[in-house]
Amino acid sequence: MTAQGEAESLESRLWRWGGNLFPAYRLTGARVIFVAAHFREVEIEIPSNWRTRNYMGITWGGGLYAALDPIYGVMLYKLLGRRYRVVDKIARMHFKRPVKTTLSARFHISEDEVGDILRQLKEGGRLERTYWVHLEDAAGVVHASCEKVVSILPRSG
Repeated sequence: MTAQGEAESLESRLWRWGGNLFPAYRLTGARVIFVAAHFREVEIEIPSNWRTRNYMGITWGGGLYAALDPIYGVMLYKLLGRRYRVVDKIARMHFKRPVKTTLSARFHISEDEVGDILRQLKEGGRLERTYWVHLEDAAGVVHASCEKVVSILPRSG
């Protein structure tokens, strides 16, 4: 459970396990540690260890981005009922301080946002959304932030 008291369902727990076993994600060194039953909240953790650190002893920036990269897209795909494609358009990492500790990030998409996205898609057929996610240490200090712009469009065929 998260600090907000949310719980995982069997479906969201299986989704978390599957994500952690997916080879491309597994090799980032990150782990999905929580997926809310409604799929609107996901938490990940990326440790600073021999698998994630570079030769200078700090967590590799590319690994930090790789840990964040798929989450919003997969969440939206699940939340929109698999009727739409979600593809990355822009990603920008903002590195604030070197990372020598375990970091975590929380991804959240509100129920209102999902409804707004569905309304806009019905009106226009395609849209873009911008999301920010922050990698924080246990004390809440932000070490890196990522701006993700995703394009959402109807599935063809």
